[in-house]
Amino acid sequence: MSGQSNFLDRACEIVRQAIDEDIKQNWEESLKLYKNALDYFHMAYKYEKNPKLKDLIRTKMEEYLDRAEKLKTHVQTPDDKRGRQAVGANGKGTSGEGGSGTNADGDDADTKKLRGALSSAILAETPNVSWDDVAGLEGAKESLKEAVILPIKFPHLFTGKRTPWRGILMYGPPGTGKSYLAKAVATEAKSTFFSVSSSDLVSKWMGESERLVKQLFTMARENKPAIIFIDEVDSLCGTRGEGESEAARRIKTEFLVQMNGVGNDAEGVLVLGATNIPWQLDIAIQRRFEKRIFIPLPDPEARKRIFELNVGTTPCTLTQQDYRELASQSQGYSGSDIAVVVRDALMQPVRKVLSATHFRPVMVPSAEDPAISVKKLTPCSPGDPLAIEKSWNE
Repeated sequence: MSGQSNFLDRACEIVRQAIDEDIKQNWEESLKLYKNALDYFHMAYKYEKNPKLKDLIRTKMEEYLDRAEKLKTHVQTPDDKRGRQAVGANGKGTSGEGGSGTNADGDDADTKKLRGALSSAILAETPNVSWDDVAGLEGAKESLKEAVILPIKFPHLFTGKRTPWRGILMYGPPGTGKSYLAKAVATEAKSTFFSVSSSDLVSKWMGESERLVKQLFTMARENKPAIIFIDEVDSLCGTRGEGESEAARRIKTEFLVQMNGVGNDAEGVLVLGATNIPWQLDIAIQRRFEKRIFIPLPDPEARKRIFELNVGTTPCTLTQQDYRELASQSQGYSGSDIAVVVRDALMQPVRKVLSATHFRPVMVPSAEDPAISVKKLTPCSPGDPLAIEKSWNE
């Protein structure tokens, strides 16, 4: 048991070295290391008894064998027929016209692929959410205006030691409006807005996840002023520990370097993060978020406003006193909880109509002209004198 474990540990260690050399584009050294690692993987596979682990080892062997074959083809190609960037660390060939590996814009095809993967994260259109659409949270809105909007609209105010925040973390219970606030920031800021999550930055290819992080910040600097919003940032930058994977550690390290690293121009780029569990963020990542804004559960006035916003223009007989009563009875509810309650309440009349077997005629104000009454049908009991037996779809 110990011997096969040693084979697997040694294989993983050599693969990490191979990936490092691969990223550095030391193709020949990387190829040697991949071959060496495959030998150890083969021995581990031969003696492994666990079927699931054997399947995992076989999958990894196929992946690294494919990569080694691509590197071998690349290394054996004469220098005058291949460029320095002719093979990407994700295992895909990147040679362009004339063997230069670059496109007309000067980007190699691998970089172009990374940019394409991140293009969906850029909001081409503003979400059209104003500050007024966010109920309550006045303190958080003022802090965001000061930290985000002010430096963008009045950059001349921030000179000398008066510098804008480079990282802002919004934290608080789930459903309190952190992501909604970010949409309001995107609408008001009038700047390039990148909205990313772990699915945008985590790749199955070894070494590509951290390159996506680096490319994200490069694109933000090219399009500044820019805001990078990372929802559920704890899923990418959690506390470092023994159980985390090498890929997760690399992503975290790249975030640290890009957010506050030596030689990186962060002028005009703001990182806006949101999390429900700030205590699970890595300590170094927490330090990068200089400004931290708590997003609390809504107070009674905010809950009243949330009820009004969610009911909207739906016809109803609710009065201001009713809204105040609803707000007082929803202590401890988040904005998301209230939205679910209202949606369920709005469906109650529909459910009543669907299950009704008898209807009676009533006179109600016309939707076009309230001064005119029109005849409608409403559900009633079978014993009603005016009851008409029919189903809702008749």
